Amino acid sequence: MILSPADQEKIETFWNYCLKHQYFNIGYPESADFDYSALFRFFKFSINNCGDWKDYSNYALNSFDFEKDVMAYFAEIFQIPFEESWGYVTNGGTEGNMFGCYLARELFPDSTLYYSKDTHYSVGKIAKLLQMKSCVVESLDNGEIDYDDLIHKIKTNKESHPIIFANIGTTMTGAIDDIEMIQERLAQIGIMRRDYYIHADAALSGMILPFVDHPQAFSFAHGIDSICVSGHKMIGSPIPCGIVVAKRQNVERISVDVDYISTRDQTISGSRNGHTVLLMWAAIRSQTNLQRRQRIQHCLKMAQYAVDRFQAVGIPAWRNPNSITVVFPCPSEHIWKKHYLATSGNMAHLITTAHHRDTRQIDSLIDDVIFDLQGASKRTVGFSSYQTR
Repeated sequence: MILSPADQEKIETFWNYCLKHQYFNIGYPESADFDYSALFRFFKFSINNCGDWKDYSNYALNSFDFEKDVMAYFAEIFQIPFEESWGYVTNGGTEGNMFGCYLARELFPDSTLYYSKDTHYSVGKIAKLLQMKSCVVESLDNGEIDYDDLIHKIKTNKESHPIIFANIGTTMTGAIDDIEMIQERLAQIGIMRRDYYIHADAALSGMILPFVDHPQAFSFAHGIDSICVSGHKMIGSPIPCGIVVAKRQNVERISVDVDYISTRDQTISGSRNGHTVLLMWAAIRSQTNLQRRQRIQHCLKMAQYAVDRFQAVGIPAWRNPNSITVVFPCPSEHIWKKHYLATSGNMAHLITTAHHRDTRQIDSLIDDVIFDLQGASKRTVGFSSYQTR
């Protein structure tokens, strides 16, 4: 590759910018503690996973064998027998959510998609793209779906086959919708389990809950029909990607033959990135589940550290159980822009993903927020518990 001097300078400038901001993220769920350098040599090849990884494809450069391993791993942690499951490596959580909603629509073509006000904004787009009827449900104060309002709207709509979009960690507050409660409440109004669909958006928490001692309900064993998780969030990846897992019997309804590549396809995207499959494979193979538990515990401790620091000076910060998302009052614009925070209305949050090995960045943010909200007199020194992690 030959670039002009001006273009070389531009790309070098961007390289230095990336180095400077490599670990900037404290306001968005992205883990930057990864090293995939052993895979760099594969970027010489055009690896395309078009079609179904379990079948033969006439496109020779694919990473299907690795994708099969990835899907076997996620079937295990999401508690569904591998032979009863099917899924694939997506380009991110939104594609995984679309896939789940697509399966639900094919199963119940005239049904309504129910999702809470705290659901990721992309779900509204998905409903429009799939031409699904949709209904927004109120949220509880912590970000969970309002179960009373959900049932009220299902009854009002005289819905016989509702499609439930359940959050396993909402965008702003990390709230987890109670899947078991939803099923109990639907049973109380006479809707049988076979007559509705539950998709779980576990973009961030899908790689947290399998590794904590007391997880909320999130898996196929708890009653879901499909689930997605992001690869670039808790796992960490230089390329956005994700994983979606569903029940194979539902996926077979959308499968089509593609003669020119001699395989079947039931994905959303058709041509798929074979390199992200290698990234996810390397990520799951390079750590034991014990190491993942230790990594998650560190992130949770860092989140509680942030809550404690805020609360020590009277700032009402909080987090949901098993969440690394810490919610606090929104500071001034120059503060949230300085620290690249996500904000919504009068709230902001920080997220203690795994590249925060010590509290320096957390303390810097909290000091600025305290100064902004309360003035210099309330500024505190960071606690010592996790300073040297």
